Amino acid sequence: MPVKKTRAVRLGALTVGGGAPVLVQSMTNTDTRNVAETLAQIAKLEAHGCEAVRLAVPDVKAAAALPAIRAGTKLPLIADIHFDHRLAVAAVEAGLEGLRINPGNIGSAAHVHRVVDAAKSCGAVIRIGVNSGSVEKHLLHKYGGPCPEALVESALGHVRLLEDRGFFATKISLKSSSVQDTVTAYRMLAKACDYPLHIGVTEAGGKMRGTVKSAVGLGILLHEGIGDTLRVSLTADPAEEVAVAWEILRAVGLRSRGPEIISCPTCGRTEIDLFSLAHAVEERLAMSTASIKVAVMGCVVNGPGEAREADLGLAGGRDKGIIFRKGEVIRSVHGQENLLAAFMEELHTLLTEKENH
Repeated sequence: MPVKKTRAVRLGALTVGGGAPVLVQSMTNTDTRNVAETLAQIAKLEAHGCEAVRLAVPDVKAAAALPAIRAGTKLPLIADIHFDHRLAVAAVEAGLEGLRINPGNIGSAAHVHRVVDAAKSCGAVIRIGVNSGSVEKHLLHKYGGPCPEALVESALGHVRLLEDRGFFATKISLKSSSVQDTVTAYRMLAKACDYPLHIGVTEAGGKMRGTVKSAVGLGILLHEGIGDTLRVSLTADPAEEVAVAWEILRAVGLRSRGPEIISCPTCGRTEIDLFSLAHAVEERLAMSTASIKVAVMGCVVNGPGEAREADLGLAGGRDKGIIFRKGEVIRSVHGQENLLAAFMEELHTLLTEKENH
């Protein structure tokens, strides 16, 4: 897999770009002014594998809550700021490691300079974020709409504002709800600069549609070596975004976290309640970080082969199932009602062994 080499920037203790692993981000949807609620969601995101969290900072009260939030978690935090440069300054002075801004809506050049100087002084990273809905009017007129060319020109224009101030700890994101436009824009941007890129398909939709659009768009880019951080945008619990992000990274062979679960789609040969079995196994392993492969298969065609290849596998038959451990049969279970309990017992044993090592 090719890798687009970008310059490295520091986001707290993490490295973004420069060949470092692609980082998984998400964003809280709590009221940032509610410190306890926001910290609870950050902790949940961290438990699911989120490595950096973005917070909306819409007003002075939200900015005032940032020091307490910063003190309550070790994860790098990024303040999402629009319109008021004072909020950006307050965020980095509160210890947040990053800003997400669009310099075009921060105000005058003096305001942009104030934000850049504060970020430089505090060692914070700035992400220039351009969405299809935030492209400047003159570029919309020039290109006839928020096309990839307009997104790239907008982003590079904003980057120059930072460079003119001697600031280079920058990330860039270009996001569209169109998968094709997103991929095209990032390809163009990757050729035009060496800044690390935060990738995502914005406003992707609910869990099913958003997952499909994100997997297609981000999968293409990651396969081409483009992308240093990512967020999967879903109209869903932010923890779902993190889970999908990790599965995308696993699918393209870049990173993995937690168990790999294999289960068949079922067909007319299936003679056990595979849906319930697979769902129960997924629920049991949802928070596990064990590096194991688990197979839950429903028929005698592909089931035994897949089950043998897994660390723990179940191959179902007519009202019975065979449980494999590393290719060896360890149990033969009769009765549909006994399959789940038996498999969960073996899964518990395997997880306990992994934890003890």
